[in-house]
Amino acid sequence: MSASTEARRVADAAGARDDYGPMLAGASILVVDDEPGMRNFLVKILAPRVQRIEAAASAADATKKLDAAHFDLVILDNLLPKTTGLDWLAEQARRGFFGDTILITAYADLETAIAALRAGVADFVLKPFRANQILGAVARTLDRKHLRRENALLRRELRSGQLQGKLLGKSEVMVALRALLARLAPLPTPVLFTGESGTGKELAARQLHALSDRAEKPFVPVNCAAIAPGRMVQELFGSIGADGRLKPGLLLLADGGTLFLDEVAQMPEALQAALLRVLEDQRIRPVGAERELRLNLRFLFATNADLGAAVAEGRFRADLFHRIDVLRVGMPPLSERSDDILDLAALFMAQFSKALGMPELELDEETLLKLRRYAWPGNVRELRNLVERSVILGAFPEEFAGGGKVTGAQAIEDLDLVVQRHILHMLDLCGGNRAEAARRLGVSRKTIDRKMALWEEPGVPP
Repeated sequence: MSASTEARRVADAAGARDDYGPMLAGASILVVDDEPGMRNFLVKILAPRVQRIEAAASAADATKKLDAAHFDLVILDNLLPKTTGLDWLAEQARRGFFGDTILITAYADLETAIAALRAGVADFVLKPFRANQILGAVARTLDRKHLRRENALLRRELRSGQLQGKLLGKSEVMVALRALLARLAPLPTPVLFTGESGTGKELAARQLHALSDRAEKPFVPVNCAAIAPGRMVQELFGSIGADGRLKPGLLLLADGGTLFLDEVAQMPEALQAALLRVLEDQRIRPVGAERELRLNLRFLFATNADLGAAVAEGRFRADLFHRIDVLRVGMPPLSERSDDILDLAALFMAQFSKALGMPELELDEETLLKLRRYAWPGNVRELRNLVERSVILGAFPEEFAGGGKVTGAQAIEDLDLVVQRHILHMLDLCGGNRAEAARRLGVSRKTIDRKMALWEEPGVPP
């Protein structure tokens, strides 16, 4: 290469636009070209804009670098010593190549272009090119890569059919829970969420992710009970298809972010062993691939089962249990946060009315009292399902129907109604024992009797 050509390329690198930075930041790139000037030019313009870049002068050197580490993108010259870039790419696909490729060549013809498309090349850049041309190609390729991942995750979210909300509640247990999540968020340590079904374990995991430094990266929930055991390894780890291309698994889709594994007690034994290794070294090997892929993940787990008992019965690996049971967050049942029931009911009513395009039902004081006094064995999920069903049918079921005159915010916030609901709920918890309810409430038995007479509540024993 002449001195003038090299000088022109250096000038191109210095004058390249900097608005590609956000799209390139965090990427790892491998440059494969036997021409030193071209390798140096590409490294010079890309190094300040990406997280990691390496260069290889031959196919053999490039293979060694791929064996050692994963790259999001390979910029590949088609004319290499002893082989072509496309032949080398085909061999890497058989071994397990997980990135995208930009092919650069000075000799373009229709046959080469067709072969490049068949090989899965993401873009095609003709030599000679300027710095902004290759930067644009790199930015487009990485942007498409991120878009594919976002679309795959969005399709999973839409298939789940779940309205995602926030972890709400003003009760003491919920205030304490949110404070605990804020303390755990900056840590890389696995967290195990426990509690009854329907208590909001996934919502809590989402909030933990949102508070962490991974908030801009994916949060990928996986229900271990919803995937067929024979498909679970492929779903999580990915696989190499018949065409030699990688079908990414959920672990790879979550890379850089958080993977949330729910119902872990139902995880098959083979997956338990594979997951233990991932937790130990943060590497995966897709089914059918020769290479491993390094990940950067935080793992969150959830169960409504007794994992300790599952270990004792031989249904769950003890080493995996001790690996995931480092930090435990217990989710309170709705019966322990009854102060939140009415706020949640009002929230779900507004959500489903908007989502379904149907009118909201009135929450009058009688309905609110019945909601407050119900035990909710299915927890928040049962309350949510009740409200959704009622909006669709246009009325609450008979056991929750009311005919009160006070509705809306007034019915929820009126002090006399709040006191009534609280006292009657405490009487329910005490089996109707007024003396015990008075003790727990910190008032006299006469106060309870006076209130009950005022409300003319039938069926509560003296």
